[in-house]
Amino acid sequence: MEMKLWVSLIVVSAITTTALGDFGGALVKGFYKESCPLAEEIVKHNVEVAVLKDPRMAASLLRLQFHDCFVLGCDASVLLDTHGDILSEKQATPNVNSLRGFEVIDYIKYLLEEACPLTVSCSDIITMAARDSVFLRGGPWWEVYLGRRDSLKASFAGANQYIPAPNTSLEGLIINFKQQGLAIQDLIALSGAHTIGKARCVSFKQRINQPNMLQTFYVDEFKRHSTFRRILRSQCKDSSRDNELSPLDIQTPAYFDNHYYINLLKGRGLLISDNVLVSEDHEGEVFRKVWEYAVDQELFFADFVESMLKMGNINVLTGIEGEIRENCRFVNL
Repeated sequence: MEMKLWVSLIVVSAITTTALGDFGGALVKGFYKESCPLAEEIVKHNVEVAVLKDPRMAASLLRLQFHDCFVLGCDASVLLDTHGDILSEKQATPNVNSLRGFEVIDYIKYLLEEACPLTVSCSDIITMAARDSVFLRGGPWWEVYLGRRDSLKASFAGANQYIPAPNTSLEGLIINFKQQGLAIQDLIALSGAHTIGKARCVSFKQRINQPNMLQTFYVDEFKRHSTFRRILRSQCKDSSRDNELSPLDIQTPAYFDNHYYINLLKGRGLLISDNVLVSEDHEGEVFRKVWEYAVDQELFFADFVESMLKMGNINVLTGIEGEIRENCRFVNL
């Protein structure tokens, strides 16, 4: 584990002097250095505590940033509860009974308000927590750009429209990411977040029952693909097990590594939207990148960091836009 963390730091250190500066925009490194010098340390410590209590929380906090940034932008709109004119994104189909980690963000925000009132935004907390979660599971560490402010609204409709469903086609995923200003390479790299975490049976039922088709890069003479589907079918026998969980990465579910891509090449991606990266790529561009990540973990880590920085800059609010919420669940009075 220590070796994996050390390699991760080496990988990212090669990027920090070059690629990172391209995605800062109005955001900057060390934004809270003077106004709240312990901000990043407070977030890191409490994410570590949360992940020690519940290892799955790492994936949940990482997923929280995806679901925030893909709706309105990286503005913590996903954290708002239904109140007054606001209809919470938490109730949207991709999020309800699925998205987690809100209480962890709440507690971190409480501590930061005690230390530095109305200084650290909820959207920056999400960003730092996602980075720290990846690192705690053996993935890369990177310096995040900060200075986001929080939105004054949520978009229930946007959450239903812009967050990809687990059965989305490759074409649908490409279009979805393009709407966010993200390229095909970003789609492939960010999909690697599924190297940690779990999904409910209801999310991959179609994957179990879909007709046999070529989903691997080789002839499946040992029936690995059909065996994998039989295992999933035994876990999700009927609708009474819709909320049963299965790891997104069956090989190394507790570690952030490149096994997600190795699984894809073997037809062992859990979700339909995972497997389409190899089964629906008629041009070969996506498949080639999946193969590269499967054989080169450091390349995956480097590209993942670059894409996370790019995603973290989607439609951010800065300066006098939005506000710094006192409570992440509600806009200020």
